[in-house]
Amino acid sequence: MSNICQDRVVIVTGAARGIGREYALHLAAQGAKVVINDIGTTRDGHGRDDCAAQAVVQEIQAAGGQAIANSDDISSWQGARNLIESTVAHFGALHALVNNAGILRDRMMVNMEESEWDAVINVHLKGTFAPAHHAAVYWRNLQKQTGLPASGRIINTTSSSGLFGNIGQTNYGAAKAGIAAMTVIAARELGRYGVTVNAICPHAQTRMTESLRERTPEEIEARHPRWIAPVVVWLASADSDDVTGRVFEVGGGFLAVLEGWHRGPAAQPMDDPAKIGPILKDLAARARRNADMKGNDLD
Repeated sequence: MSNICQDRVVIVTGAARGIGREYALHLAAQGAKVVINDIGTTRDGHGRDDCAAQAVVQEIQAAGGQAIANSDDISSWQGARNLIESTVAHFGALHALVNNAGILRDRMMVNMEESEWDAVINVHLKGTFAPAHHAAVYWRNLQKQTGLPASGRIINTTSSSGLFGNIGQTNYGAAKAGIAAMTVIAARELGRYGVTVNAICPHAQTRMTESLRERTPEEIEARHPRWIAPVVVWLASADSDDVTGRVFEVGGGFLAVLEGWHRGPAAQPMDDPAKIGPILKDLAARARRNADMKGNDLD
């Protein structure tokens, strides 16, 4: 075992089940001290149960690793702050934050309720920003105190729903697109402190996705979280200090880096709306097609 995360303190949000649990187990196996953050809600964000997080802690400890459970609500500003501060108080440091927690409340736009929009945006978008903010403050202060790079890592979670677009997920997709943009911006802002920021676009078979459609046994195996966890473990390690601002597509048979928006076909600007229509039609026709959920050009 390489132990590339030996003694690194890593927080994983939404770590009680699915991909987050797999991240936590792999991180602990590689020597990390892991904080299992999870409030134990249902798939759509209802209820609360600490048992699943405690079970992951016990599993890690039984294997000889170090872990603690944390039930702070990362979509709350104070909850996110408590998560960071309690981690540092317990382990004496923080090296990596894996923002993985999420819920689903899928609905077509015409049927979506305000509460369904707000809940998903709050957990995914604010629930990524708030812990990242408080972790960044900690690393900035650390860099100022020591004069050395903080070697901090933020690993966010985006989705093909946000990057490519998926019907019935305007709330989830908007949050995940925002997280991808946040990743790029935060990477530019935090590099001065020795902090990298990257994101994972995972394809996994978990309770979040298992009911979306039927899959073959081969597809289910390809979407096992074990194919995704090694990427997160490496990004959380000290070895990844020269990779930042990237979104990696992982799982489901993919291991790729996704490339963001680039300027396509262009024309001279025009101030006459009557004449600009044919120009816009021509630009749209010549532009590369938007991608489907597999990243291929739409027909």
